[in-house]
Amino acid sequence: MGEELANKKCVPCEGGTLPMSEDEAHRYMSQVMGWQIIEDKKIKKEFQFNDFKGSLDFVNKVGALAEEEKHHPNITIIYNKVNITLSTHAIGGLSENDFIMAAKIDQLNKHNEDNKS
Repeated sequence: MGEELANKKCVPCEGGTLPMSEDEAHRYMSQVMGWQIIEDKKIKKEFQFNDFKGSLDFVNKVGALAEEEKHHPNITIIYNKVNITLSTHAIGGLSENDFIMAAKIDQLNKHNEDNKS
């Protein structure tokens, strides 16, 4: 799931466009499993790791991805848990960029899980 989104690139958003409608956001949700819509303006997901080092390694990878895509999430680390929230601040809601980043972040996490085995 989400591979089509993960193959896209985030596009710069300067504002002036409307955020995604609730119906449109819900259609995208089927491509990013485990993410939740919050206040119809953001999507959020919690990732869990074995320890703080695992959390920090993942956050560093997400940070590098965010810089590459020029779309930056809010990230909170609580020991072995990482909470990531995505929203397009320039439009005050959700855009396709948020779902692209969610799919790419999920791929990073899957890659981490595959390397544990």
